[in-house]
Amino acid sequence: MEPIRSDERLGPLVDEHGELSVEPADDEFERFVVSVVNQQLSTQSAAAIRDRLFDRFEVTPETVLAADEDALREVGLSSQKISYVRNIATAFLEDDLTRTGLEGYSDEEVLARLTEIRGVGDWTAKMYLMFVLGREDVFPVEDLGIRKGMAKLYGIDEDDRAAMVERAEAWRPYRSVAARYLWRAVD
Repeated sequence: MEPIRSDERLGPLVDEHGELSVEPADDEFERFVVSVVNQQLSTQSAAAIRDRLFDRFEVTPETVLAADEDALREVGLSSQKISYVRNIATAFLEDDLTRTGLEGYSDEEVLARLTEIRGVGDWTAKMYLMFVLGREDVFPVEDLGIRKGMAKLYGIDEDDRAAMVERAEAWRPYRSVAARYLWRAVD
């Protein structure tokens, strides 16, 4: 964590928020579904949909595939997100996308494998790497909160992703942890 602690802008956030880490999720499929629900929604809207979904269903690949589409729509999922969640459920049943199944794969290989699933882009795949697999060196520059944090702390234009990626190189091999502090900077 030394690259983060010694950073003149992130270091004070470590002091303020304590040492943050990236821990793997208990249930890989559930967390993947949460990432899809969170796509392009406000935190509050996503939380409401997520709560209704988990209250009504046991969120497993089998139950998502067997669920009535109207019932999934009733909890707040759009037709597009229903399709995406079902694509992920099918991929989980056909491939081993668990931590164990992806253990020998590099971050780049996991990204390539996950983004082959219709509805899973770079942002969702990086959230999976960070919050499901617990990978410590992922920089999700696609995330608006990350770009806002970079703009706030480093004065980098929110649209200059290349400059952000370049700046984040200093935080290797803990860019996922740095991302958590960037989110804290704007929360």
